[in-house]
Amino acid sequence: MGKRIKKLKKIRIHREGTDTLIYSAMVLVAIGIILWRSFETHVPFYVFAGVFGIIWCIVLNFFQCPVRLFGTDDTEGLVVAPADGHIVVIEEVEETKYFHEKRIMVSIFMSLFNVHANWFPVDGKVKMVKHQNGAFHKAWLPKASEENEMTDVIITTPDGVDILCRQVAGAMARRIKTYAKEGEDCYIDEHLGFIKFGSRVDLFLPVDAEILVHMKQTTTGNQTIIAKLS
Repeated sequence: MGKRIKKLKKIRIHREGTDTLIYSAMVLVAIGIILWRSFETHVPFYVFAGVFGIIWCIVLNFFQCPVRLFGTDDTEGLVVAPADGHIVVIEEVEETKYFHEKRIMVSIFMSLFNVHANWFPVDGKVKMVKHQNGAFHKAWLPKASEENEMTDVIITTPDGVDILCRQVAGAMARRIKTYAKEGEDCYIDEHLGFIKFGSRVDLFLPVDAEILVHMKQTTTGNQTIIAKLS
């Protein structure tokens, strides 16, 4: 079973959402003022404020950026959840794009209500970063991992094991941000990237990896242990 090592320390707003939150708040306030002054009754204002206030709060939650520490320096062989969400796929697949061998695919689906910051799942060095344009199928569908817009990041662990972490856009997610850069060292606790609005992250692990999560399990990015590498 996956487990949390250490709870988050504090919450902040991700830089990817700052402009969206500020400009949307300004627009909502302006519309609210117009509604307040344009009608004798304030019912339209209260309806607008209630509905769009809730929507704005949902977006605010979406752009939260928890500052999390894994809680131990002993990360050898561990694969940690790269995202908040829940497990939608655990299966052995034939990975034909890079490895050309069987791999265990573990997928985490992020709903609109999850934090959408992504973390590096392992310590190591970034071997490859590749973006691919594509469709925008619903992120939980199997074909999303092959046909949707995505960014692939291959990380080589200190033991020489290559791990593929795939950021997948969803039906609503139209913007993938990836901070990983080829040739740079990377570590658990660091942000790999961010995906705006409903999406998923796939991990392709060696077939001899010990999987420590189960279907439909809730994951916490940079906290839940997904697997142990052989």
